[in-house]
Amino acid sequence: MRILFVIIGTISLVVGIIGVVLPILPTTPFLLLTAYCYARGSKRFHDWFIKTKIYKKYLESYAETRSMTIKHKWTLMIVVDTMLLITFFTIDSLALRILIVALIILKHLYFHTQVKIIKIQEMPNSVE
Repeated sequence: MRILFVIIGTISLVVGIIGVVLPILPTTPFLLLTAYCYARGSKRFHDWFIKTKIYKKYLESYAETRSMTIKHKWTLMIVVDTMLLITFFTIDSLALRILIVALIILKHLYFHTQVKIIKIQEMPNSVE
């Protein structure tokens, strides 16, 4: 099972890095999945990942303080909403459409109540 977490984490890392270059792919959710999978799969991979520049730039402030810059927060929310809305309009199942609407509402509630906004200067160990 641990090897499966490392494999999923590595695939997620690759997709997250591609998301840095292609704005259509959200970077942060894939990097969060990478951190989770590496933490479950391998201490060595997890320790390596949290020392990388990509972790420090995209996840460190969130992991330490549950906060993001307003630009990062809104970019993430808009991209995820777009992906969910595309799915919403391409499926015919009423139950799945209700689930997608619930996900959008829960995501916005979480981001507006739990994720604080910080300025870039306030980010711990920010890499620019």
